[in-house]
Amino acid sequence: MTAPAQPSPRDRFLALVRAAFDGGTLVKLTLGKHRGADATLQNVHIRPVALQAGAHFAFVWRHATRDITKNHPPAVAIAEIERLIGGDFSDAHLFTTTQRAQLELRPDGGGRIRVLAAVAGAGAPPAGAVAHDRTKRHFIPATAPWLRALGVTNERGLPREGMADKFRQIQKFAELLTHLMEEAFPGARPSASGPQLQIADMGSGKGYLTFALAQILGDRAHVRGIEARAELVEVCNRVARESGLTHLAFAAGRIESAPAGAALDVLIALHACDTATDDALAHGVAAGAPLLVVAPCCQKELRAQLTAPPVLAEPLRHGIFQERHAEFATDALRALLLEWAGYRTKVFEFISTEHTAKNLMIAAIKVRERAAPDGELAARAREFAAFYGIRTQALARALGFSFSA
Repeated sequence: MTAPAQPSPRDRFLALVRAAFDGGTLVKLTLGKHRGADATLQNVHIRPVALQAGAHFAFVWRHATRDITKNHPPAVAIAEIERLIGGDFSDAHLFTTTQRAQLELRPDGGGRIRVLAAVAGAGAPPAGAVAHDRTKRHFIPATAPWLRALGVTNERGLPREGMADKFRQIQKFAELLTHLMEEAFPGARPSASGPQLQIADMGSGKGYLTFALAQILGDRAHVRGIEARAELVEVCNRVARESGLTHLAFAAGRIESAPAGAALDVLIALHACDTATDDALAHGVAAGAPLLVVAPCCQKELRAQLTAPPVLAEPLRHGIFQERHAEFATDALRALLLEWAGYRTKVFEFISTEHTAKNLMIAAIKVRERAAPDGELAARAREFAAFYGIRTQALARALGFSFSA
């Protein structure tokens, strides 16, 4: 009697995916090692999302310089995954609340599958529970000692008067950084024996978000806050010691004078004024940091240079429009320059304007080496600069990028 054929590694992996979908245990699914026709496509990330139309799955198609997001209902999502695995992608990582699995396919159709138990604490609320679980999930525990020491929460873990917006901002930042770290360092997990990530928060201020970084990353990273005001540095170092955050330290200094050449994995600069944001970005690029995260502020440098197209001349008589136009031109140019420098960029609002008006964030993940000075990406930045009459800009100068071809 002939023994029944054993399911292939691909079939076994897809069975695990369907079980995660049906059981509501999916955390994320990542498809890699792209071999399709689109040379710009790198990978696809799939996560459960709760929409008004019901449970869906978000597909984020990551290209060299842009991301495309599409939401699909479960049946369509499964069909799309079955088409992609073994088709355009030969590698897949599945993360559920109970296990982790990896599929590696060979060109001849063979391959292997590895299934591991989930890392403790690495799970997320299952898709089926999103719409029903009303308990607020905080990335930073409201009772964290440093939150109380910095005056954000009281002894019961509740935001103090006037600090509710700051508390929400800290939580949102922690959530965003968690997802960005997963993208920039896929598959990485905290390890006492592994190398520590080197993270710098330039212009750290009172340290709210620097402490949040140290909290969510734990011993996996050494976090440094750099702040010009010595009195804040002293306070933050004391709170870090008293809170037991031995992997967090603050130093007095300015962004533009930060020493170059030190190893750096993540660069953070939130609300650094005007060209200080450019100084921070240039520092991160020079260090080859895989992840850059900035929230620009007071974009003044280009205002005097901007030459309004004739159709915009009349509206731009108004100061508020001039200010917002300069903000757009400055940050759009920064994104173009970072893409030329080898990064995939995202520009988005990281928190509602009701909490802060300066809510735009630029996140950049290193995906390749710097592009050619006369290539397509360089031409895009030059064309944009020429449209606005921009002759010089701080980040371009620091990167050695010329606006003249």
